[in-house]
Amino acid sequence: MKRIGGFTKGIKRRWLVNNLSVIVVVLMCVFAIGSVSISNYYTSSVRTSLQSRASNTSQIINEYMSDNYETFYYYASNLVNDFSDKDKLEMQIIDTNGRVMFSSTGLSAGFVPTAEDVCMAITTGEISSFIGEDELTGEHIMAVTAPIYAGSNNSFIGAVRYVSSLKILDRQLTQLNILLALATLSVVALVMITNQFFIKSIVNPVLQINELAGRIAKGQYGARLDVAFDDEIGELCSTINNMSAEIAKMEKIKNDFISSVSHELRTPLTAIGGWAETIESDLDDKETATSGLEIIKKETRRLSQMVEELLDFSRIESGALKLQTELFDLRGELYDAVFTYNEMLRQNGLEIKYSEPDEPIMVVGDRNRLKQVFLNIIDNAGKYGKDGDTVEISISKEGANAVVRITDNGVGIPESELPFVKEKFYRGSAKGRGAGIGLAVCSEIIALHEGSLDIDSVYGEGTEVTITIPAEAGESVSSL
Repeated sequence: MKRIGGFTKGIKRRWLVNNLSVIVVVLMCVFAIGSVSISNYYTSSVRTSLQSRASNTSQIINEYMSDNYETFYYYASNLVNDFSDKDKLEMQIIDTNGRVMFSSTGLSAGFVPTAEDVCMAITTGEISSFIGEDELTGEHIMAVTAPIYAGSNNSFIGAVRYVSSLKILDRQLTQLNILLALATLSVVALVMITNQFFIKSIVNPVLQINELAGRIAKGQYGARLDVAFDDEIGELCSTINNMSAEIAKMEKIKNDFISSVSHELRTPLTAIGGWAETIESDLDDKETATSGLEIIKKETRRLSQMVEELLDFSRIESGALKLQTELFDLRGELYDAVFTYNEMLRQNGLEIKYSEPDEPIMVVGDRNRLKQVFLNIIDNAGKYGKDGDTVEISISKEGANAVVRITDNGVGIPESELPFVKEKFYRGSAKGRGAGIGLAVCSEIIALHEGSLDIDSVYGEGTEVTITIPAEAGESVSSL
C-alpha cells in the first residue's frame, strides 16, 4: 500500500507542478498587470483633474491680471481665501522665487517647496506634477503646478499649485488590490478543486489497474476492472480486461498442455518400461521379445516425434526456426508422405484417393519442413477420420500457387472450436492423441513459406485442410 500511496502522491505532485504552477504564474502576471493598470488609471484620473483645475485657474488669473504685482497680490489673496474646496484640496499661490505666498490651509505660507513640480513649472513654463511625500506633513500627496503669465508682455508672475492627499486613493487602491488578490486566489482554489476531481478520475483507475496488475502477477488470472469512463481511460481498462482474459485463457491452455504432454509422455514411457521388464524377465522367449521390441521402437518414434514438435515449437517462438530453401517438385514430397502413411491408414480401414497432375509443380521452400506438414496433416486425417472410409489427397497448381488438399470423412470439428484449432496448446474436445502444437507448428511453417493453411470442417461430416504456397515456373534444379 505504501508503494501505491507513493504512486498516487507522485502523480498528484507532477500534475500540480506541471499544470497548476503554470496557472499560478499566469494568474500572478494577470494580478500584477491588473494592479498596475488600476493604480495607473486612478492616479492618472486624479492628475488629469488637478492639471485641468490648475490650468483653468492660471488662465483666469492671466485674463484679469495686469503687470501690476500689487493687483496680482490682492487678486491671489482673494482667490485663495474664497477657495471652496479647502476640505478636499490645498490651493497655493507661488511667487517667482518659488515661495508660497498664500495657502488655503495657511500651513505652508512662506514655505519654499522643493518638490519637482514647482521647480519644473518655474524653469520650463509648463504644467508639472509630483507624487510623493509632503515635506511638511509627511503625507502621501499629489501636487500639480501651473505657471501664471499676465500683462501685455505675457510675463511670468508666479504659479498656482494644487495639492491633493492620496490617503483615500491609496486606501481604495489597497482595497481593490485585496479584492483582485482574493479573486486570483479564488481562481487558484477553483482550479485546484477541479484539478482534484480530474486527478481523481485519472489516478483512481490507474490505481485499480496497478492493483489488478499485482493480482495478475500473483496468479489471479481473469480478474477484471470496472469500466467507468467512455474515454481513453475506459479503453485502457477494456484493454487490460481483455489482456487479463487472454492470460487466463492461455494459462488454462498451458495447464491443459502440461497435463496433455505429461499424459502423452507417460503412455509411451510406460509401454517402453513395461515391455523392457517383460523382455528382461524371459530372454529366451524370442517371439515375446520381438513383439516387445517392435512396440518399444514404435513408442520411441512417438516420443521422438513429440520431442521434435516441441523443439520446432520452441524454435518458432524464439524466431530460431530457419528454412533450408531450394527449388523442387512439390509432388514428390507429398507422394512420399502419402506412401509413408498408406499402410497405417489401410489398417485403420481407410482408403487413400490420391491425385496429382502430370506436370511438375515447382516451389522454392524447405522440402523437409513441407513434408513434415504433410505427414502431420495426413496423420490427423488417419486419427480423426476413422469413422469415414476414404482420405482424399490432391495437389494442383491454381494460378500462381501450389494447392494441396487433404480431406477426410470423419467426425469433423465443432464449429465453436474451428477458429482455435491452429492455436498453440489447443486440443478442444478431441479424444485422439496429441499435445495441441502440431497444427500450430504446421501453420507457422507454411507462414514462413508465405503461404496459408486453411481448415474447413462440418461436424459429423469431415474436415478439409487446404495448404497454399507460392509456386515457381521452371524445372527442378538439383544443385540448389
